[in-house]
Amino acid sequence: MSLTIKVHIAAHFNLNLRTAKQTKLTDYNVKIRPKPIYHSNQLIAFQPKMSAAVKSASSAIKSSLIEPDGGVLVDLVVPESERGLRTTEAESMPKVKLTKIDLEWVHVVSEGWASPLRGFMRENEYLQSLHFNCLRMKDGSIVNMSLPIVLAIDDETKERIGSTTNVALLGPTGDLIGILRSIEIYKHNKEERIARTWGTTAAGLPYVEEVITPAGNWLVGGDLEVLKPIKYNDGLDHYRLSPQQLRKEFDNRQADAIFAFQLRNPIHNGHALLMNDTRRRLLEMGYKNPILLLHPLGGFTKADDVPLDVRMEQHSKVLEDGVLDPETTIVSIFPSPMHYAGPTEVQWHAKARINAGANFYIVGRDPAGMGHPTEKRDLYDPDHGKKVLSMALGLEKLNILPFRVGIIVHFNSSKH
Repeated sequence: MSLTIKVHIAAHFNLNLRTAKQTKLTDYNVKIRPKPIYHSNQLIAFQPKMSAAVKSASSAIKSSLIEPDGGVLVDLVVPESERGLRTTEAESMPKVKLTKIDLEWVHVVSEGWASPLRGFMRENEYLQSLHFNCLRMKDGSIVNMSLPIVLAIDDETKERIGSTTNVALLGPTGDLIGILRSIEIYKHNKEERIARTWGTTAAGLPYVEEVITPAGNWLVGGDLEVLKPIKYNDGLDHYRLSPQQLRKEFDNRQADAIFAFQLRNPIHNGHALLMNDTRRRLLEMGYKNPILLLHPLGGFTKADDVPLDVRMEQHSKVLEDGVLDPETTIVSIFPSPMHYAGPTEVQWHAKARINAGANFYIVGRDPAGMGHPTEKRDLYDPDHGKKVLSMALGLEKLNILPFRVGIIVHFNSSKH
């Protein structure tokens, strides 16, 4: 099922989006307000007001959430009752130190965003992801997995691990994060990985320069166990809702459709119009209570993107001002790092939202794309992302909502 949304934007409209005028986005020194709209746990603080029609049917309504990939949502966080024993066990294992971005991937995998993946990829999973953008399950079914989720180690770490089958994972500051079990170590062919993921090996790709170029020449895969939920203590952890938490909240709000929209920069008027118009179209299609998952990316981004705290401040203001309806909108941070890998990466963004329960995904121009790092042109064709999503293996159960924006300019006949 595919729905194309065309929005005509008049030059004189006013959506009361005051933040765009108030916040100096080029400064990037804005800090989170003392009391943003979701300053506390939004799932506890917010109690939606259901319409009379929804209330009357509340006993029968349950979110029509699609199943996560693999049928069961992965949760790799060790139960609290077992953490002491696992911590003692991990302390005696060889250690692998994680980078900040490695830790973001631990977060992603542990909460089930990459379900049915249960850890960092072993070689057979890595090759399937790299060459086919999907994984074949034991029952023969196919799930989308367009980005390799891997952990690189250097020669020294490989030698220290030796023939050990389990290793402990340390965070960037040296704290014990988790365990990787039944490990497999294999060669990290960086050039192949870069060429297959980005379609180019041009210098200047942000994720490549930050993550892959300085990484070790080996990859280690295995089954992940995380000792406790990943927290960043940056004032934004209450926004980082897991797929399990989101699914529960969709049920609490008695949603019958979930439509997801990802941003890595602030919301502008066109975005707001598109999201509101999408909900209107879903209502016209017969859904009674479609809920918007406004889901900004919260992991690694390139240096000239707007910082996460500034974006979340602006998102909070959009809800506070009623530009988007808090009763039908959930704002949450998607913890994945950003690759800027165009049509390859946008499949990952869509697949992860399936695991959170979304059955509609809004996609616009050049999703996950960027300018070519050395030439004055787009790195990817702006239309290829939405075309690929409509054809991608493993995404058949997700309804893709591409949009086109038409501009209508109204001129005043008076002379200036």
